[in-house]
Amino acid sequence: MRIALAQVNPTVGDLAGNARLVGSWIEKAREAGADIVCFPELVLTGYPPEDLVLKPSFVRDNIAQLKAIAETTRDIAAVVGFVDEEGDIFNAAAFIDGGEVKAIFHKVFLPNYGVFDEKRYFEPGHRCPILELNGVRLGLSVCEDCWFPSGPMAWEAHHGAQVLININGSPYHYGKRAPREAMIGGRAADYGAFVAWVNTVGGQDELVFDGNSVVFDPHGRQLAHAASFVEELLVCDIDTSLPVHRPVEKLRREADAAERLELDVSEIQLEGGSAGPKPPITQRLADPLEGAAEIYAAVVLATHDYMRKQGFQKVVIGMSGGIDSALTAAIACDALGPENVIGVRMPSRHTSAESLEDAGSVAENLGMQLMDFSIEPPHKGFEEILSPVFMGTKPGVAEENLQPRIRSTILHALSNKFGYIVLSTGNKSELATGYGTLYGDIAGGYAVLKDITKTTVYELCRYRNSLGTAIPERVMTKPPSAELKPGQKDTDSLPPYEELDPILIGYIEDDLSPEELVAAGHRAETVARVIQLVDRSEYKRRQAPPGVKITERAFGRDRRMPIVNRYSPNGGRAL
Repeated sequence: MRIALAQVNPTVGDLAGNARLVGSWIEKAREAGADIVCFPELVLTGYPPEDLVLKPSFVRDNIAQLKAIAETTRDIAAVVGFVDEEGDIFNAAAFIDGGEVKAIFHKVFLPNYGVFDEKRYFEPGHRCPILELNGVRLGLSVCEDCWFPSGPMAWEAHHGAQVLININGSPYHYGKRAPREAMIGGRAADYGAFVAWVNTVGGQDELVFDGNSVVFDPHGRQLAHAASFVEELLVCDIDTSLPVHRPVEKLRREADAAERLELDVSEIQLEGGSAGPKPPITQRLADPLEGAAEIYAAVVLATHDYMRKQGFQKVVIGMSGGIDSALTAAIACDALGPENVIGVRMPSRHTSAESLEDAGSVAENLGMQLMDFSIEPPHKGFEEILSPVFMGTKPGVAEENLQPRIRSTILHALSNKFGYIVLSTGNKSELATGYGTLYGDIAGGYAVLKDITKTTVYELCRYRNSLGTAIPERVMTKPPSAELKPGQKDTDSLPPYEELDPILIGYIEDDLSPEELVAAGHRAETVARVIQLVDRSEYKRRQAPPGVKITERAFGRDRRMPIVNRYSPNGGRAL
């Protein structure tokens, strides 16, 4: 059997466009001589469709598009993710062949953690069809169903399925791919079956999907691997005639455990598949991206899709001469093309000549447009307006924050006038500790670095420079500064980032207690200070723009803390 995995990039809600996308990739699979082509989870609606599925018309329209797609399946079978309606609604995989929907699988295990809340929308399924196509027995499942050893895949393998097809909308976070593939290979070996695992690719709001579709043989060996973060048709020949040793006892135990799911097994005989000789193929084993290259590709794709899927053509960025705005500009230029990126220098009385030069060098290296506006006139104007009220008080943060708020006004005026979208430049370390100005540098339409710590910002800059000069060395080596007052440095308000970021990762992503952080080697007074900054800044994060999820625990969709909250991790005790 020749199987094709269509790792495609749908758009949430674009039912007609997604149907055309599926139709075009069915044709590509047919030209490649595939017997069957498999598409990602909910490919017709885009993933995740969220509350769109609560609209009855949306569900009806997606089913109508599925029926239209079915009519295109001459001489090839297809597995297509969609929302099914049968008394309730289900996250479903349709098996279509010969112009008809021949079988439907309903997702059994509905994830309800992290970024997932599928129990809000769908009912769990119990339908478990076994399909025989050209003498090969196939089983279907959807995403989370693969993660449970005693689930529908075990049940299907126990009933003789030789090829287990699992369709996915598995969002990316750094470090996820390797354990995910180890799990998939383990399932193949446990069940003594081929596992074809197809994933979506592309950005959707805060999420980005990495693709990396794979096929494993019954021994848990990888047969084919698609690329990271790009659309691709992965074509693989599977020889089910070779002798396979099935771990019968282990499979029986898993299948027995799956009986509690009350799966309804039905068998369907089909006569599909492409006719005639097949063109030769080479099993593709792409090298997946790793490290900084992986993160950078994820952010570029997410930024591209967030803009293009909403119809934005150009972005505008405040260029301070610092490393965060430099990296944001590089990502935007790589995602959208430098002709669509406008940088804006907005010097104040505290802006150094070096910062202006550095911002100019970044723009020149990247080939992007650069505009200049002095904020000194409005800065003086605000000071005069406020002087009667501020008179007799000590100058401080209120005076400093006039500058980023003036800059934000200029950026958003350009956005309103010309239809640009403002990219904010703050990173996760700053957002975590509240080191940013509400309605100032925090404001924007999209936060490119929202889930990227300051130390990772430096790693990504070094990686980007390895592809071609973009960020000047001085930007990489000078002490970070907001330049809102004379001689200001980030370390005036925060611990050094190499000390801060590990504490933030431990507290935010790993939920470590103060005692555990101290036991890990961090200074008690620094831990207490950082936790206080994080906990007091929740109200700021709620008003920050969306940004791509890169870590396992991102602000927003993953980490949802109450703003009004009197819990103290220290319990009122000194560390």
